[in-house]
Amino acid sequence: MISSSTIKHLRLPFSLFLMPVFLFALALTPNLNEARLLWVFLALHLFLYPSSNGYNSYFDKDEESIGGLKNPPKVTKDLYWISLLFFAIAIGLGGLINWSFASMLFCYGLISMAYSHPSIRIKKYPWLSWFIAGLFQGYFTFAMAYAGLSDLGWDIFTKTHVMIPGVLTSLMLWGNYPLTQVYQHREDGRRGDRTLSLLLGIKGTFAFSAFLFALTGAAFVWYFLDRNQTSIMWIYVSAMAPIILFFFLWFSFVRTNPEKYANYNWAMGMNSISALVLNAFFIYYFLENTQILQVFGY
Repeated sequence: MISSSTIKHLRLPFSLFLMPVFLFALALTPNLNEARLLWVFLALHLFLYPSSNGYNSYFDKDEESIGGLKNPPKVTKDLYWISLLFFAIAIGLGGLINWSFASMLFCYGLISMAYSHPSIRIKKYPWLSWFIAGLFQGYFTFAMAYAGLSDLGWDIFTKTHVMIPGVLTSLMLWGNYPLTQVYQHREDGRRGDRTLSLLLGIKGTFAFSAFLFALTGAAFVWYFLDRNQTSIMWIYVSAMAPIILFFFLWFSFVRTNPEKYANYNWAMGMNSISALVLNAFFIYYFLENTQILQVFGY
């Protein structure tokens, strides 16, 4: 019997925040196949990400707010086993495509486990955890999704047409990742986890993220212009406007009272608006880039 605590700690809705990476890969995949699309989506968003969430929650045993849970319940032993079961199911679904894709899922899972497992606990190393989280949730996941959607192998990681957009997704995550830690300073400090946000301080975290957001925006503009997709570039810039507006509004409040406004509600607001806008943009980019709408006369 799965406890209600375990269901909450799997944080299934949290997968929406990572969905833009999948949608970006989908938009650029040349070999679309309905079955592979379904297996990759389910493997990542219904099983691999929840497995990672649950496994890390089990070892973190958070008492204060975490991503997707304002008041996390106490973890139970079944969370550990369910997270491993979900991990196994994700790999099994990957095997329906090819074993290279399954091994990529396995590799991602191991890195994710190392993030919070006490024997390694990457989380306690500020720059290393920031780099690895952004690399694997961004570039690695993009290339992995691209490989699964196209029935390809590990060699795809070295292809320029995959590396460049993959690095762009990592840039997005490297900018946002410290903001997900900004309200957890007290608990991270108590546990001995020297996160990047804790190292930079609250105001330093926002300044660092602002720089990376600007770099990410410039990189995406260059990417679309390089592909002669000027109209897509302008739609991207327009889509980013509400995210940037929310960020600077939040930053303005934080500068007046860091302790009051660097909180869970504002952070989840930032994540929610980013997920909503980016998912919508990449769905549009998928439809436009693959010319699916034209097939139906639109």
